[in-house]
Amino acid sequence: MERYNYPEAIRADVLEAIKENYTPEEIREYLKDRDGFAERLNEDLWIDDSVTGNASGSYYCNTWKAEEAIAHNLDLLGEALQEFGCGPEYLMEKGAEACDVTIRCYLLGQAISEALDELEEEYPPEEAEEDPFDTFCNQYPACENCPFYALATVDECREAFKKGEAQA
Repeated sequence: MERYNYPEAIRADVLEAIKENYTPEEIREYLKDRDGFAERLNEDLWIDDSVTGNASGSYYCNTWKAEEAIAHNLDLLGEALQEFGCGPEYLMEKGAEACDVTIRCYLLGQAISEALDELEEEYPPEEAEEDPFDTFCNQYPACENCPFYALATVDECREAFKKGEAQA
């Protein structure tokens, strides 16, 4: 029996949930406030059965599958139980499905962080187009050499540039 890879499985579930619930434009926008997006995802996915199983109390809705998943992950279950203030009796009292959910909830924050790392690569922020006036101004490091130098303010210069009214 192969060891179930909880971190990878939860990361994949988080990515799937994000892509199902947000457009690429929304993802880009929310990634601008990554911490806020992570917090929102944690709240939403904590009770999402397709990610943690915490809403119904079971990710698989199948005790056998839950037992197989935790079988070679007892160390991870121990960490999760300790984090949530539970002892080893939790397994006997609550069962494999509850323990599977506990591990998923324990790893959710890490999975969200890894998923957001991946999304930042997949959906990089759109680069703003450079303002033609700024490009023009960069040609004149000393303002007195600029054809718009006689104007009093940058806003006046910008307006004159748009209209093509260079001062001689």
